Amino acid sequence: MNSPSIRTKIRQQRRNLDLHERQQAAAWISSEILRSPLFMKAKHIAIYLSNDGEIDLSSVLHTAWQRNKRCYLPVLNKYGKKLSFAPYTANSIMRKNRFGIPEPIVTKREIISPHQLDLVLAPLVAFDEQGNRMGMGGGFYDRSFSFLRQQQHWQHTKLIGTAYAFQQVEQLPAQAWDVPLSGAFTEYGYQAF
Repeated sequence: MNSPSIRTKIRQQRRNLDLHERQQAAAWISSEILRSPLFMKAKHIAIYLSNDGEIDLSSVLHTAWQRNKRCYLPVLNKYGKKLSFAPYTANSIMRKNRFGIPEPIVTKREIISPHQLDLVLAPLVAFDEQGNRMGMGGGFYDRSFSFLRQQQHWQHTKLIGTAYAFQQVEQLPAQAWDVPLSGAFTEYGYQAF
C-alpha cells in the first residue's frame, strides 16, 4: 500500500472511533507515559494539542505542569518548513496557524529549538516496528529533528510517537531524510525501536 492510501485509510479509521474509545485509549496511553522513565526524567517536554482524531494528551500536560516540568507546543517557523517550540502554560494566549492549529503567542526570545527538548511526544498517522513515522505529509518533524538522524548516538532528545495500536503497520516506505522514532506509546504500552 502506498503512502497516500495508508494515510487516508488510517486517518479515516481514527476519525471513526467513538468518544468512549478515544477517551479510553487516551487514558491508557497517558497512564503509560506518566509511569515511564522517559517522562519522569524529562524537564522540557514537547506535546501537541490533539487534532483530527489524534490521541488526547491533556492529562499528561496537566500532570507535567503539576510536576513543574516545562511544556512546549510546536509552532511553525515563518521562514521554512521547520518547527520551533513555544512554552505553553494554562494561561497561554493562543492563535491559529495556517493549518488552523492553535499555537501560543510568545516573543521570539521564548522560542526554543528542538535540540533543547528532552522528550517530544509526537502525533502521527502511522508507524512501523522499525520506528518509521508517517505524519500528515508536510515533513515538519523530519526537517526539525534531522539532527537525530545525523548523530547516531544522540542521548538527549527522544522523539516518541503516540498512537492507537491500529496505527502500527507492517512496513512504511522510508526515505533517506526520514527521522525514525525512538519509540511509541499505544494503549498496549511502550515499544522501543
